Amino acid sequence: MEADIKSFFNGIKQNTGIDFTVFNKRCEVVFGTALTGENVTFDFEGVFSDLGLSRTLFRFKLKNNEYIGRISGAGKAERTYATLISELARKSFIKTPELSRDEFLKSLLLSELSVQEINRYTRKYGLFIGPCCVMIINSPSNIGDVVNVVENYSTAGKDFCVILDSSSCAFVKFADETTNEYCSFTEYAEYIVQSVFDETALKVNVYTGGIVKNVTELGTSFQQACTAQRMSEAENSKGQVHSFKEYMLFKILEDLPRYKLSEYLQLLNDPGAEEMFSDAEMMVTCEEFLENSLNQSETARKLYLHRNTLSYRLDKVEKITGLNIRKFPDAVSFRLITVLHKLVK
Repeated sequence: MEADIKSFFNGIKQNTGIDFTVFNKRCEVVFGTALTGENVTFDFEGVFSDLGLSRTLFRFKLKNNEYIGRISGAGKAERTYATLISELARKSFIKTPELSRDEFLKSLLLSELSVQEINRYTRKYGLFIGPCCVMIINSPSNIGDVVNVVENYSTAGKDFCVILDSSSCAFVKFADETTNEYCSFTEYAEYIVQSVFDETALKVNVYTGGIVKNVTELGTSFQQACTAQRMSEAENSKGQVHSFKEYMLFKILEDLPRYKLSEYLQLLNDPGAEEMFSDAEMMVTCEEFLENSLNQSETARKLYLHRNTLSYRLDKVEKITGLNIRKFPDAVSFRLITVLHKLVK
């Protein structure tokens, strides 16, 4: 128990900078450093400001054992710190039901655990610690078949899958020599898509979050993967693999107040631009052109258009919006306008 106390209070000290000491019932120091000749008694309840010795004492009970904490200073701030620390200690050591491995992994993805709980369960279940990424995999049918394939191609003892529902799972991939063969986790996701198709003939969609330093931050990567899924579905994006980073512009703008988005749209929009945004054929042409890295030949081929027809449409876009999207800076501005238009309208 005292080892847990030391770990818990050390975390508080590192995160807050508050310097304090904890004594047990025998007045022995279990955390921190006692002052020369310092003594404490249990003849008070709650929090006690010892003005004579300029210190604040607080009592708390853990597993039928009583402890006293001491903070230097006897002011209002020290009383507040003492109250908060004792309450945190009480709540942190309340006995909770043990989580199974699956329950722990789901709670880890949902950011429902404290750092102390994560560290304890990570040791208990032997999770690997290191840079990693979460990928959400959606399947049109039984996700169990997909999980079997993914686990066969993953690194044993490191990577793991968490089934979210009957048609999706979260795949946690750690950076190792396998992923070093690929330019990015997104490229590795492409490999997963192809492997699943080769083994099961299923076409799955994969949404990747960003890379985090270790499993304690896994919830951040999972939320990013969820954002990539939501935004790709909202935009009807093509392809089977989508990364959170693809939608950074969308996410940044989405976080702004709606009135600000309207202001930016008015600044960027030229008169008559609404006509083009309501023209489905023109918008499909522009989106395909941007998707193909401003390559006219490839865009014409994929849209089954003559190059002259494509050039005519791109000229029309420039006439209406004042943007020649054949040029990269204008293409970026056009992309910004289309995202603003979707968010505002």
